[in-house]
Amino acid sequence: MICSMTAFARADRPLEGYGLVWEIKAVNHRYLEISPRLPDALRSLENTVRERCRKALARGKVEVTLRYQQDASDADLELNEPLVKQLSEISRRVGDLVQHPGQVNPMEILRHPGVLSTRELDVDLLQRESLTLLDEALQALIDTRSREGEQLGKLIEERLDGIITQVEIVKTAVPRIKEAQRERLRSRIQDVIDSPDPDRLEQELVLLAQKMDVDEELDRLLTHVTEVRRILKKGGHIGRRLDFLMQELNREANTLGSKSVDSETTAAAVELKVLIEQMREQIQNIE
Repeated sequence: MICSMTAFARADRPLEGYGLVWEIKAVNHRYLEISPRLPDALRSLENTVRERCRKALARGKVEVTLRYQQDASDADLELNEPLVKQLSEISRRVGDLVQHPGQVNPMEILRHPGVLSTRELDVDLLQRESLTLLDEALQALIDTRSREGEQLGKLIEERLDGIITQVEIVKTAVPRIKEAQRERLRSRIQDVIDSPDPDRLEQELVLLAQKMDVDEELDRLLTHVTEVRRILKKGGHIGRRLDFLMQELNREANTLGSKSVDSETTAAAVELKVLIEQMREQIQNIE
């Protein structure tokens, strides 16, 4: 299984009049960097959250956010009747003292701190349910990363096919290029024979021999393609290994370009580098 490092997941559930929501956002990163954001009442879960994320994920910059709030429609309000009676009596006494008796305003009493309260949620229950929901959110993130990784794998396979096509183009052109180089070599040899410098002939022969031989670069390109496909099939945490192979592929493409003495092979070398760069960009997102 190939996993992308870029993904988003959300998990929520009601809990005794409260709503719990986990949101996890992950982007590509060289290492695993976890940033939990928890309500004050659940700060004690931070180390546990980090540990569960480390078990589920290998790389990426991960923001893990938990929110919980009470559903107003399910609010279980409790009235502090003794306090209401006490406030009502005090209000009447104040009215008598200022010689301005009047009716007690119930809304004013309700605004007083402590008159209305909500039943507090059991913290232990909240912690247990939060961690259970975190596991669900992490699994949803893994599933999303897997789906994204599958698409990345397909894109990389398409580029690998393109590399094979360019290698075949060069292989087909090599006999014609070598023959043209031989003709050029014969002409240069004649020029060198007419020259008084005996070292020039040897230098020309070495240079042209190097330019004519690209078989090794083509073979290594195909070998690297085979290795990339093997790793893609194996799956797992393969991002770093694939990144290394992109460097090797790019090195062979550069060498091929430097040896090119023909517009067709030059174009193939350029296309190879474009394909490799496209793969490298996709691989930056693979875990």
